Order: sequence, then C-alpha cells, then structure tokens
Amino acid sequence: MALIGLSTAVVLLDQATKYWIQSRMAYGESAPVIPNIFHITYILNPGAAFGILENKIWFFVLVAVLLIGGVAYIYPRLPADRPLLKLGAGLLTGGAVGNLIDRIRLGQVVDFFDFRIWPIFNVADICIVCGVACLAYVLLFMPEPPDSGAEGTND
Repeated sequence: MALIGLSTAVVLLDQATKYWIQSRMAYGESAPVIPNIFHITYILNPGAAFGILENKIWFFVLVAVLLIGGVAYIYPRLPADRPLLKLGAGLLTGGAVGNLIDRIRLGQVVDFFDFRIWPIFNVADICIVCGVACLAYVLLFMPEPPDSGAEGTND
C-alpha cells in the first residue's frame, strides 16, 4: 500500500535526521550553514507550530492518533485518479507519526531547521505542511469530474 510506504519513508527520514542532530549537537547549539540566514539549531519544542499549546503532550498524541486513524479509514476510499490526494495523505501521516514518536519518547519534538525569521522546524513539519498543501490544492482547485459517480451513491 502506497500510504504505508510513503509514510514509513517520511518517518525514517525524520527520525534519522533528528537522531543525527541529537547525536552530534548539544541542546541549544547552533551551526551556521548560511550565516544570519540559515542555521542548524538543536532545540526541543514542547508545543506545536510557533510553540502554541506548550506542554499539552496528551492533546497532541490524541490529535495524531485521530489523524492517523482518519487517514487509514479514508485512504482506501480516495479516487484512483487523484494521486495528489494520496500523496498529501501519505506526507501528512508520516509527518504526524514522526512528531508523535518524539512526543511519546521525549515529551517534546526535536526541531533544527532555523531560518532566523521563522520558528525552528523539522522534516516531519515540512511533510505535514506539504501534505496539507496537496490536500488543500486538490480540494480547492481540482473539482471532481462530473462523471465521477459521487452523486447518488448510497455507500
């Protein structure tokens, strides 16, 4: 199943990069890649994007579990002619699982991409944003073809 493969690839990449950062940097250490523009900075984020809902671990665990369950339920029902929907679902699920692993293991999420003008983030966050963007694009800008059979079904 493509969902499991893509999600697994995202989780493995996310966890490998986080392991690499944690094994080579001290907490709070920052290494400039492009000085004053892009740094690798090791932090632990106890909240969500922009640090909101700090230390609400069980809330984030519950949201991730519900998201994963929802995607697992919906994914087989996605139309085959909508690969961008499936890509978005896989990226979103993999990112959610990657950050869920951190929350369960550490109580926080490892972040390290630091562009100095934006909150520090990680691979899972990138995949979540890209997954949501794929889903939003399809839902907003790619209407279903009229012969899709969506209307009048009693499934």
